[in-house]
Amino acid sequence: MARKSNPSVIPSDCGRSSRHLLSTPAWKINHHCLSYRQRALLAYERAKLLGLAYGFSKEDLADLTCKFWDLHTDPLTVIDGAATTLLTIQYNLAAGTLVQHSEGRTDVDVLIDDLLTFKKIGQFLLTEVGHGLDVGNLETTATRLPSGDYSLHTPAPSAAKFMPPTVPVGTPTVGVVFARLLVDGEDRGIRPFLVPLNDGDQMCAGVTARLLPYRELSSPVNHSITSFNHVRLPSSALLGSPEKSMFPRLELLNSIWRVAIGSIALGSIGVPAMKVYSAIGTLYSQRRFIGDISDRHPILSFRTQQIPVLTAVARTYALDAFRRWAVARFSDTSEDPRIRHGIAACFKAVAVQFTQCASLEISERCGAQGIQSVNMMTNMHAEMRGIAIAEGDILGLSIRLVTELLLERYKLPISENPQSLLARHETGLFREQRSLLGSAPSHRSPEFSKLILPRCQSMVEAIGHRMAYDAAAASGMMPSLLNLYECSIVKLDPAWYVENAALSRRDQDDAEVRALDDVLPHLTSFVEQMEIEPYVRAPIRSDTAWDAFVDQLDVFEGVGHVTLDGRRALMKTRL
Repeated sequence: MARKSNPSVIPSDCGRSSRHLLSTPAWKINHHCLSYRQRALLAYERAKLLGLAYGFSKEDLADLTCKFWDLHTDPLTVIDGAATTLLTIQYNLAAGTLVQHSEGRTDVDVLIDDLLTFKKIGQFLLTEVGHGLDVGNLETTATRLPSGDYSLHTPAPSAAKFMPPTVPVGTPTVGVVFARLLVDGEDRGIRPFLVPLNDGDQMCAGVTARLLPYRELSSPVNHSITSFNHVRLPSSALLGSPEKSMFPRLELLNSIWRVAIGSIALGSIGVPAMKVYSAIGTLYSQRRFIGDISDRHPILSFRTQQIPVLTAVARTYALDAFRRWAVARFSDTSEDPRIRHGIAACFKAVAVQFTQCASLEISERCGAQGIQSVNMMTNMHAEMRGIAIAEGDILGLSIRLVTELLLERYKLPISENPQSLLARHETGLFREQRSLLGSAPSHRSPEFSKLILPRCQSMVEAIGHRMAYDAAAASGMMPSLLNLYECSIVKLDPAWYVENAALSRRDQDDAEVRALDDVLPHLTSFVEQMEIEPYVRAPIRSDTAWDAFVDQLDVFEGVGHVTLDGRRALMKTRL
């Protein structure tokens, strides 16, 4: 169990704040009143303002400083997911990949500066329509010509690059495009190339972008399908050496290392998202009453309302402690890259799981108002669905990680509390799966696919649950809050604890009741210490905010009298 201490504030590691941007026109505007197209364009302006507020340098990207990680826990990232998408592509994927190849390249250094200051937009074109996560079989080709230049080509519709927003929006756009390098007919593996995509007003010669329909509920992004028709590139477009690698798979993984960084960076957005869910659930439940004037009670007085709200609060603190621990371990370059990647996968899996659970449970407890996009929760739910797939699909990451752990190719950090319930659960699940692996011919057999693959994501989540518990305990999180976090995780697999930990259903329920009772008196304090309320724009957060929201709605008023013979009353509309 954790050492006894007071609940701690969840501050920014570097003490940076974007709060001043809330009063700027781009962030102050009510984007719900805009069209999808207008919102998509607004996202570029918001991304630029947020990026410039942090003042990134090349070293911040190369060394993964606290400034880099702070950006991905900035509360503004959950207000406009489109701006966040553009910003993390620009800084982490595009500029970050260029940093890896900038040694001795003054031209690349100049471009990095242009990306950091948003003089140009950067995109990262890896995934293809017909291949998805199967990046090792990409079809896009870059053929070296006798002159030393390259011809970039999309040989089939299945080879078109999928999702990166490449259509013109007024600022020149360049892309890091991954293609199969062909030299004198020899396949030399997949390499990144620097490619001009548009000049801000129109696409560059040979480059075609098709704008995809905007995703419903989430903030609109100009996602596109991009193809190339024998685009002539100078020899300097190749990032890296044209020589054939002795270890092509390893070189590919190294060239897309920023995707692994993106897994933990995007997962970090779950922290401010959880804070917002916790705040909305708390504030709404405190201001919403039932009963007549003489006997009114806030709905928070009911245990059915307390469970999702208090659970979200406990998981928020645990997730933030997990993030700090995971970032520290991931940033240790002396660590085995596979272990760093595994930690990122575990963190992302838990971050998405927690936010998705909170969005559904708390929005439902806010009734019909909870499903209105203006109250943020349905929008954030859609954003986290995108994050679950971006920079490494969670299921794909889980299958790879669990397979390698079962084959004992490496080990993740062990628990500091091996006798805790969550550590025992993790150990027990792996014991079960190793037994199944022993009965399968190999990890590529149908038996492995049928028996083990379906369990991989839940196993990775179990590792992450234990890591979060250990991090929370080490951070000195209040024991009652830690206990509630533990109870909430036990409820995710209650049968295992009945079968293996001698915890009956009644035991599990009683433990949760005690934890809830202990945490409830501190709820307001816990939420206040998250310092998230200035970023909560949901009208249901307060009576004042609700009244202001209602006052700005379009009004339709009746004039005259309604008769019983079916004639309509005259109407007037105030817009």
